Amino acid sequence: MASLQPNGSSGARPPPQTRHPTAPSVLTMNGSVNSHFASGEDQNFEHGVQIIDEDKHFNGYMPQYLQAEGITKAGFNYHLISVFGSQSTGKSTLLNYLFGTEFGVMSEQERRQTTKGIWMSKNKKATVKDAQGKGMAENILVMDVEGTDGRERGEDQDFERKSALFALATSEVLIVNIWEHQVGLYQGANMGLLKTVFEVDLQLFLKNSKNVTKSLLFFVIRDHLGHTPLANLKNTLMQDLERIWSSLSKPPGLEKSKIGDYFDFAFVALPHKILQPEKFEQEVARLGTRFREGYVDPRKDGLVDEADNPIFLPQYHRRIPADGFPMYAEGVWEQIDSNKDLDLPTQQELLAQFRCDEISKEVLVPFDETITPLEERQSNAVSAGSPIVIAELGKTMASARQTVLKSFEEEASRYHKGVFKRKQTELESKIDGRLKALFQGQLTAAHKSGINDFSEAVTSAVKAGQKKGGNYDFYKIVQSEKQKSIKRFESEAQSSLISGTPWSDYKSQLNLYQKEIDEVSGRLRKEEMRRLATRSERWVRSRLGESIGTEFNKLGSGRAGSGAPEEGEKPTEKDIWDRIWSAFTETVAHAETRFTDRARSFDASPDEVEVGLWRLRRKSWAALRDKIDEEMMEGNLLLKLRENFEDKFRYDEEGVPRIWRPTDDIEGLYTKARESTLELIPLLSRFRLARTSAPPPLDAWIGTPPETVTAADEEDLPPIGGVDEDEGKSLEEEMTVLTDSKRQDLSTRFKKTADGVYVEAKRSAIGGVTQVPLYFYGLLLALGWNEIVAVLRNPVYFIFLILLGFGAYITYTLNLWGPMLRMTNAASTQGLEIFREKLREFLEQSETGRQAIGMAAKDGGVGGSYRMDTLHTNGTTKARAEKEEDVDEI
Repeated sequence: MASLQPNGSSGARPPPQTRHPTAPSVLTMNGSVNSHFASGEDQNFEHGVQIIDEDKHFNGYMPQYLQAEGITKAGFNYHLISVFGSQSTGKSTLLNYLFGTEFGVMSEQERRQTTKGIWMSKNKKATVKDAQGKGMAENILVMDVEGTDGRERGEDQDFERKSALFALATSEVLIVNIWEHQVGLYQGANMGLLKTVFEVDLQLFLKNSKNVTKSLLFFVIRDHLGHTPLANLKNTLMQDLERIWSSLSKPPGLEKSKIGDYFDFAFVALPHKILQPEKFEQEVARLGTRFREGYVDPRKDGLVDEADNPIFLPQYHRRIPADGFPMYAEGVWEQIDSNKDLDLPTQQELLAQFRCDEISKEVLVPFDETITPLEERQSNAVSAGSPIVIAELGKTMASARQTVLKSFEEEASRYHKGVFKRKQTELESKIDGRLKALFQGQLTAAHKSGINDFSEAVTSAVKAGQKKGGNYDFYKIVQSEKQKSIKRFESEAQSSLISGTPWSDYKSQLNLYQKEIDEVSGRLRKEEMRRLATRSERWVRSRLGESIGTEFNKLGSGRAGSGAPEEGEKPTEKDIWDRIWSAFTETVAHAETRFTDRARSFDASPDEVEVGLWRLRRKSWAALRDKIDEEMMEGNLLLKLRENFEDKFRYDEEGVPRIWRPTDDIEGLYTKARESTLELIPLLSRFRLARTSAPPPLDAWIGTPPETVTAADEEDLPPIGGVDEDEGKSLEEEMTVLTDSKRQDLSTRFKKTADGVYVEAKRSAIGGVTQVPLYFYGLLLALGWNEIVAVLRNPVYFIFLILLGFGAYITYTLNLWGPMLRMTNAASTQGLEIFREKLREFLEQSETGRQAIGMAAKDGGVGGSYRMDTLHTNGTTKARAEKEEDVDEI
């Protein structure tokens, strides 16, 4: 583009020639006309820009030109006009007069082609309004199209057709510049060219359009002398246009279409520029006022050719924003330039096409011999499900490509240059398509193998870290393996590149590879997060098993259960759920801290951490419920109730075991202990906090599900009443541990157990001490009165009595009666056993004693010893009762 010069100029500007007195104030040159416009070399847009050169190349500097002219940000507030006509008919001159442009014009001394290609310039005239308030619209872009029927191109009419169709397809208004004496001529009025352009326009742009945007064909009849009225000239042109439209080959569905469906027409006549210069300038100035925005008045329909009607109507605008027009224009030109209906090849081109096709087949034979085995190898590996990376693929493809292109150039470059270039491009496209497929297959194989190697490497490193005790940094492992994997992929991709090819670029594949690496890293991180969550759940379950079991073991008064502290304040039964909830929340809070710290070392996102904590709280509550249900099993609960009852019934407030006497209030203590224990059943049946008399705030503690939680995150979570709305279970029901029927059953069974303990206590009190009658104490006092008086009168006996009383007081004060009684009982029991052994030894020494012992043993009770553990409640021995039961069964 930097070497592109308008009309083939070398860049040097020749001196300006003397212009005609009536010509616009522009430069007129003998050498290279229009070379004063900006080109790609200096990007000076002072006089306009060439958008398409004579070789049909689209200039890429249109966006810069529109930016420099301030049109890019105009949106839809711009208009586009093109001029169309035969060569040397004054098209550029007309545009220069109308819009103040500086398009090159033909010198009167030489009649040759001036404008080459298509040029564009913005309207240079200020939007000054006349006395009637009329003036040109803003942001008018003018395109000067190369003239038709020039001797320079001769019979080659390809560019004429394409440029005319481009102007028609992109412009709102197409000015058709013709001489008066050309009206009525077929070639002179460019009717043949218009027919081809209309036909291809229908095929390319109008056949699939539902809402067709009209264009205005504005016929400017030059050098009108007035002999033929403008109305007659208009009728002649319209008849010719309708005739060629009716003869068009129309697409299906448009056979009955009319030219008026796609085009509007306007006509104006201008005086002779040489013979009537002043009148010409006046009419041109008047014509310029019509290039303004307006609308069609339905009441004046059909009068669009009147001298005062505006030209820029809303239905003509293409509705393309100004910043997108360069891309739109380039797309239109590419479509036009590639259409075969506008390209009529000559015999020389046909020969070149035939020979180039033959040469292309010949040079592809060695190429196939090299590339086909590689394609088959790659295809077989893909079919087998294990893509492979082919070694030195890039060198092999580059060598084969260079060989085939060099051979084709040597053989085919002698033929038509245009055909050769096109066929060379087709050959390049063909072989590059196959090489590109190989290249992409190589990248795909490197992609898949790299992903697998990355995943395996991270997994192996994590397992090695777990074997060493779990002290590994997952994030560092992932980052290290990711860098290695990306470097390996880049190395394999670079070795497969072919320099000079547009498709030989792996940046997009590298981006996809990095993206999938990140996805795999995220998946591995999620798996590691799941393992971390599992370990945290096991830790919580283990801690809850200890702490919750300890709290349930603290049930009872006096000793306060086996879980009560040895010293300090004893825990109460009413706040057992408060202690359980406190221990539970503290344990989970500690687990959450551990989980968060560990998750951060994985580079987990805040959303992932939030989901993990939410899952941990739900799992922890499930573990707590499992532990509570375990502790509240029927056997465990009955055991705890019995222990609680016995703690209150068998032990006093100081934790000392009670020795039952007939005088003790056994019934009162039994009733109090039983009722106190029965109060535990409703207390334990529902999880309620003592300080609030309500269930714990489980729903608030667990929280709402995070926004990023997925269905997979909720699959293994048990539903929780009061938290999960779809469970249909309230928080009160979730906190119910024992049902009403279960409570009644436990109460009944506990009462039976408590009654057994009461009977046992009552029996031990009756059998342990014999009651002494009260009259015995009076008789003892009467009979021992002399001895009492003798003791009181004798100083020695009296002092001994005082010492004995003092000792009894000390013993009572120090609470030593119990130990002394136990020692006395133990000593008496031991003495009785010794006496029995001595008596047995004495009896065994005589024949009569041995017979008595034998009879007692045979009788099972007479003369033998009776123990409490061998007696039933009815006073019979267990052995005798069993014998009686056996007899009854028989």
